[in-house]
Amino acid sequence: MLQLTEMLSARPEPLWKLAKQCGVDDIVATMDGAEQDQRMFASIGEGGPSFRVDSPDAPWSERAIAHQQEVYADYGFGLSVIEDTPPLDLVRLGLPGRDEQIESFIIQVRAMGALGVSTLCYNWMAKTSWARTAVDIPTRGGALVTGFSRKDAERLGDVIEPGGVTADQLWSGFGYFLDAVLPEAEKAGVRLALHPDDPPAPVVRGMPRIMSSVDSYRRVLAHSASPSNAITLCQGNFAMMTDDLPGVIREFGSADRVAFVHFRDVVGTADDFVETFHDAGQTDLAACMQAYYDVGFSGPIRPDHVPTMAGESNERPGYATLGRLFALGYIRGLEDSISR
Repeated sequence: MLQLTEMLSARPEPLWKLAKQCGVDDIVATMDGAEQDQRMFASIGEGGPSFRVDSPDAPWSERAIAHQQEVYADYGFGLSVIEDTPPLDLVRLGLPGRDEQIESFIIQVRAMGALGVSTLCYNWMAKTSWARTAVDIPTRGGALVTGFSRKDAERLGDVIEPGGVTADQLWSGFGYFLDAVLPEAEKAGVRLALHPDDPPAPVVRGMPRIMSSVDSYRRVLAHSASPSNAITLCQGNFAMMTDDLPGVIREFGSADRVAFVHFRDVVGTADDFVETFHDAGQTDLAACMQAYYDVGFSGPIRPDHVPTMAGESNERPGYATLGRLFALGYIRGLEDSISR
């Protein structure tokens, strides 16, 4: 059986009890004040506040993660995935100071290993997070979803000077990073699960993005056979990289390189798409679930980027409550029907 999880903030809120009632026992966490916690709902950012590399107060310190783990435990949850890191842009871009950022990352990896948190989801999107050009697109019954249009993005202008960052620069920084952190992750028993660029396009608003194709992932996995060198199979993005998502699941899953799954769907292409309800996208999600079952995947899986439904605020587009409850039930029902 898959490990059904949900991403909950570092701060308790009503969704916590509802997720528990839906059968979620394990949590995917961001870290209060770390890079993705700061960037999740911004189209561009510079990460969280600065901390000394070895600061006991840093969000990625063992003390901070242990405290967060205790808070989740008070609500009956285990912590299985952290979907956040220290700031990494100096590493991504190969700039002075990258070794200090790598040291902070290694401190997090060691802390996770000591605390039994086995999966770290990270990304290689320099200076940006997931990019959307609209967050209130009406869909079924008036629910609101997010979407991206390259034409609209071009009207917003570039986020960097033309040629200021190159794909080769990002690849070079990535290789340096993997060589430094994979031995530490393997010793700690932590799998590093690389999330794709979102959207998976070679360039977004002037910023190159290198984790935007299935071949890019093949290149990453060929860099090292370490079991810690793994992927987050974010289906919405992979569905825009391939017309055979179940085949990709089987390819990477049969090699045991899938550490974590974002189970979601879209309609469109990387240049023009919208998010969808789980039962309304372009992908055969039953075939995807069958593929996970066939390769024996039993790791953490969570819904992502759900519609905002009637009566809800859209202040956190993609992460309102009712759409998540719908998605949790859909995933568990689909899994149950296939496993039986």
